[in-house]
Amino acid sequence: MIAVLIFMTAAVAISYWWLWNQKVMEQPWLTEGAAVDTREPGIVRKSAKSGLLVFLAVVSSIFSLFISAYFMRMSLNDWLPVEEPTLLWGNTVVLLLGSIAIHWTARVAKNDAITSVRNGLLATGLFTSLFLIGQLLAWQELVEQGQYLQSNPAAAFFYLITGLHGVHLIGGMWVWLKTTLRVMAGQNAQQTILSVELCRNYWHYLLVVWLGLFALFLST
Repeated sequence: MIAVLIFMTAAVAISYWWLWNQKVMEQPWLTEGAAVDTREPGIVRKSAKSGLLVFLAVVSSIFSLFISAYFMRMSLNDWLPVEEPTLLWGNTVVLLLGSIAIHWTARVAKNDAITSVRNGLLATGLFTSLFLIGQLLAWQELVEQGQYLQSNPAAAFFYLITGLHGVHLIGGMWVWLKTTLRVMAGQNAQQTILSVELCRNYWHYLLVVWLGLFALFLST
């Protein structure tokens, strides 16, 4: 089982390495307002959104791969269902609040309300950080139940899939941090609106993914 997980993790790492070489993961919205871009604003916006869509399509394929492996592994006799930590319910609410916060931030950015944008970004970072901390505490709850990575395939997949989701959220937090620092440095709302909108799309996507994963764990 450990060998299978190592293989799948390596496959994910190779996929992201390839994406990086293809410049799909360069996140063009991070340079918005930082330098002069000779392209039309509409072209820049379309390029950034297309890049994010391609990235999300790849991420969706990776999650689909792990979920397919999850269902296939369930059919074997050594599968022992894991009792989901109750903390996951609270974590889900917190992630939902983070998604609402970034959605509200994208709306107020259109009105050039820079103070509201700053507050919305800070709220998004707070709720998202609480979710990540809550996931670590949920892992600790499983450890206290005696459910380790080597305990049984169900526990291993739980750690791996939730960890994969957490890694993608941490990646989003890196983009969030750069955007927030630019706002703190005095950049106006109109200069950051594309970054905020793409963060909003990414947060909504990861919320939907998490709701699907949570439903999967509860039903199996």
